[in-house]
Amino acid sequence: MKKSLGILLFAAALTISCKSQNVNDQMTEKKQSPSSNTLENGTALIAENRQNGTFSDKPVYLNKMDFLEKVMDYEKNPSTWIYKGELPCLIDFYADWCAPCRISSPILEELAKEYSGKINIYKIDVQTEQELASVFGIQGIPAFLYCPKDGNPSMTSGIAKTPEETKDMFIQNIEGFLLKSKSTNL
Repeated sequence: MKKSLGILLFAAALTISCKSQNVNDQMTEKKQSPSSNTLENGTALIAENRQNGTFSDKPVYLNKMDFLEKVMDYEKNPSTWIYKGELPCLIDFYADWCAPCRISSPILEELAKEYSGKINIYKIDVQTEQELASVFGIQGIPAFLYCPKDGNPSMTSGIAKTPEETKDMFIQNIEGFLLKSKSTNL
């Protein structure tokens, strides 16, 4: 019985491994083959940007190295804000144990889908990325850093009384600050 179970588990693992390899092979072929898609309605561009990691339709978790590469390199430019992103972004400084953070998380997931291709939404765990939290003076969470393509970022903290009001707050800040050119601070 034990031998049969072991053989079944091995066969299942081998099948999963083979299917995974086939998917990886297909993805590699797609990356290597020239694109025959046109940019009708920007669909091909959106797909290409998702594949290249330019933006995502869900929040992306950042560590320090990701932040330095995708948002701002505060080690090279400690006194000047130089945004490195292709799109404006909203950064959520959070912790898993934080109840308001858990309320805002699904809202940010919805907004990442709604604003895909217009902004990036990033998440930084202040428990594991204490240096990033310190650099931005995070003392209470959730805290949200809004980084426009041009100009200086702006920070807010906390959520509204209800999830609906919290979503409205995010939308107002995204529309009024991130998607307006040369906006004023929040």
